[in-house]
Amino acid sequence: MWVAAGLLGASVAALAAPAWAETYHVNALTGDDRADGTAPERAWRSLARVNAFPLKPGDRVMLTAGSVWREALTLTRSGTASAPIIVAATGQLPRPRIEAGGVSPHGVAVLNAEYVTVSGLEVTNDAPGSLAGTESRFGILVSAQDRGVTRGIRIADTYVHDVRGTNARKDNGGIVFQALGPKLPTRFQGITIERNIVWRVDRSGIAGISDQVTRANWFPSEQVVIRDNLVEDVGGDGIVPRGTDGALIEHNIVRHAGARAPGYNAGIWQWSTDNSLIQLNEAAYTQTRYDGQGFDSDFNSRRTTLLYNFSHDNQGGFLLICSPRVDDRDNLGNRGTVARFNVSRDDGTRIFQLAGNVTDALVEGNVVHVGAALDVQMVVATQWDGWARDVRFRSNAFRVAGTARYGHEAGRSGPDYLIEPGFAPADYILFDGNSFLGRHIDAPQDPSGRYDATYTPAPADWDVPVFDPARPEGFSDFLIHHRSWMMTMLQRELFAPVRLRQAQPISLFEARRQASTR
Repeated sequence: MWVAAGLLGASVAALAAPAWAETYHVNALTGDDRADGTAPERAWRSLARVNAFPLKPGDRVMLTAGSVWREALTLTRSGTASAPIIVAATGQLPRPRIEAGGVSPHGVAVLNAEYVTVSGLEVTNDAPGSLAGTESRFGILVSAQDRGVTRGIRIADTYVHDVRGTNARKDNGGIVFQALGPKLPTRFQGITIERNIVWRVDRSGIAGISDQVTRANWFPSEQVVIRDNLVEDVGGDGIVPRGTDGALIEHNIVRHAGARAPGYNAGIWQWSTDNSLIQLNEAAYTQTRYDGQGFDSDFNSRRTTLLYNFSHDNQGGFLLICSPRVDDRDNLGNRGTVARFNVSRDDGTRIFQLAGNVTDALVEGNVVHVGAALDVQMVVATQWDGWARDVRFRSNAFRVAGTARYGHEAGRSGPDYLIEPGFAPADYILFDGNSFLGRHIDAPQDPSGRYDATYTPAPADWDVPVFDPARPEGFSDFLIHHRSWMMTMLQRELFAPVRLRQAQPISLFEARRQASTR
């Protein structure tokens, strides 16, 4: 039985409603589209009635728990900052459920509208028969096109699952927000995606899309928050924003990404962004070695910070920092990535991979545990239209019960890199004050480092809290428990208190081009 999210949505709606606003009820079991919808006993029946209705700022649409609709909910009307349009659940039965499979590319869509909140719903979009995996599909789609700045979007407390989109494209899946401006530069100013369960989706779990990402065409979304979400069993990437400045990706749990999609996938990453803060997340069990890391700081990005994250049991490793060739128009490379105070345990293949045009990166204060059965590349430089330059590894603890290797790419064998000692042609890969415990082959020179070939792991609590997304009840309690476990584990591993940061956009003086105020 599910209660909390619906009651929360109802209470929030009541607090937010101005005097002139109206509350409309929708009940798939007892409603009637000929009614006025303004009371539970006069509820509408269909979502089509909602879609066609001219909602006003401050209006609330309450979907009755236990209802099931085999049609899409499409919202095209805007609220205001003081009077958002709110869609929420009400009642004490299972979540109101939207099943869009075979009838719509999306279950819920917010199209060219702002100041809209959607919460408390269950959404599926499975593909019938031969269409499975051949078309773009979305659980929840937020799309703004050719409208300048779109503000005040919130997607919260939803249960999105069984979305069978195509694994041939990254821009479809569970929850997708896209800002497209072929005629008028378009971005989001304030979009929050929090406390959602995203389960069994293809290709992406939570993804941001933008076409305003080049040096000549830079109009990034701001105040982007992706927080407290569980993303599990994903065909491709878990969480990946694009075209943002100052995004916060905090305390998300991504497990079993890369489960079905071909090509390169990772758990949590960003690309074409400035000043992203990725902190207190868990990424685990990514199921590919084509990339396949828990975390990735990707190309055309500046000053990405990865802080206090936990990566474990990812087939491809812990952290990829990468970029192809820099050019004058599209890609400025990967500059200024900082990976600090993260913990990696039993990640496979490549713990730290420096691929291509990576500059001015700092890897500091991280703790890496390599299990007895693992033989990994601890730090490997690989080429991608070039090589890394100026990367500092400082005060990290490399605790190896198995085997760790260091070097540069000398060839490929499918998803794996054949390596030789030394990091050249990568340049200025420097080590200072790191601990090399256990078996390290071709370890780098570290003038102030500690080398000890004897290492036995100490007993510790590695029983990270788990949650069954097939049973969404109790998710709020799980998030509290998981955050508490993460904080305790990090303090134990780092021997220091955890001090989370606030995300900050880059200053106008450092912007790629002057941002419009439209």
